[in-house]
Amino acid sequence: MKIASIVGARPQFIKLAPLIRAVQEHNKNNPKLRIEHLLIHTGQHYDYEMNKIFFKELGIPEPAYNLEVGSGSQGWQTGEMIKKAEEILEKEKPHWVLVYGDTNSTLAGALAAAKLHISVAHIEAGLRSYDRRMPEETNRVLIDHCSDILYCPTESAVKNLKKEGFTNIINNGELITENFMTKNLSNLSFLESPEVINVGDIMYDALLISLEIAEKESIILDTLKLKPKEYYLVTIHRAENTDDKNNLKNIMQALFEISKGKQVIFPVHPRTNKTLEILHISQKDFIKLKMIDPISYFDMLMLLKNAKKILTDSGGMQKEAYIFQVPCITIRNNTEWVETVESGWNTVVGANKKRIIESTLSNMDIQNLSYRKFFGDGKAGGKIISLLIKK
Repeated sequence: MKIASIVGARPQFIKLAPLIRAVQEHNKNNPKLRIEHLLIHTGQHYDYEMNKIFFKELGIPEPAYNLEVGSGSQGWQTGEMIKKAEEILEKEKPHWVLVYGDTNSTLAGALAAAKLHISVAHIEAGLRSYDRRMPEETNRVLIDHCSDILYCPTESAVKNLKKEGFTNIINNGELITENFMTKNLSNLSFLESPEVINVGDIMYDALLISLEIAEKESIILDTLKLKPKEYYLVTIHRAENTDDKNNLKNIMQALFEISKGKQVIFPVHPRTNKTLEILHISQKDFIKLKMIDPISYFDMLMLLKNAKKILTDSGGMQKEAYIFQVPCITIRNNTEWVETVESGWNTVVGANKKRIIESTLSNMDIQNLSYRKFFGDGKAGGKIISLLIKK
């Protein structure tokens, strides 16, 4: 069997690690049923040198193809990816194309494969913020509706897909449907709809793999002279904040007030840095806020695990904060990770200066917060490969 993974953004590189390990484990145990895994990098993130670091740290091989699309408008970037991915897929003819998350690379990979009648598996399916102003939300819906298997990270994601009419819900290998009361389902047309399976979150797999390495190798706390739980960590990169000068100005004004009392660490994304330069905002404008260059995933894990709180607009960071039991302030108007909010660990505040400050500085007794393993058992990669091999 030949499968192709199409990736292009930092979180997708990270999600690859558990899947590649699962492929290697399968091939070791089943030499006669080997899986050939083809890695296609769209080049969506223009800082390819940064991505090479991730490949090395997480044991990911160099891509077989790099489309080198780079940055651009949403339509141009997605179109270029589809065009170039289609050429490779026609040449390689994989049995399955795997796409991850909700980026333009994900959408382009899914559309290119679907148009060529190549089966598509969407990893991290079913997430919804219900805000179509987010380009990621549009991507999620389109990807799910042109895929053949939907690997969900949580039960909430499965429920979202049920609301949209997906009826082919698989639980422990059995079909579960609320619309039919018969066991003889073999001739029903709805079975042609995509399979929806909760395998757990592959990012949780990657976190477990990476944390052990990070704790051995990362020296970021010593380098920045930080003590555990004595600083706040900030990450801002989404277009809704970086492309809206008023939003970013409000966020930075909030960080100015917060940094009067406690150290704030802010690894600055290149997109964010461009807007900060336009606004003439720099390190010298702050008291205890330290703006640093982008850092490795391992270093980020150590900063996150040891932070007092995290302020972010990243979906993945919200989830990782929950897993590490670090309170999160989400600088967006909504979130796809509703479990983290409902459990009390995550507060969604938008780009509202007052709410950002109040939520960050408020005292929170985390001992009274509930904690459940919403994101599976850390074995999603193995489950995905096991299910695919049976197709």
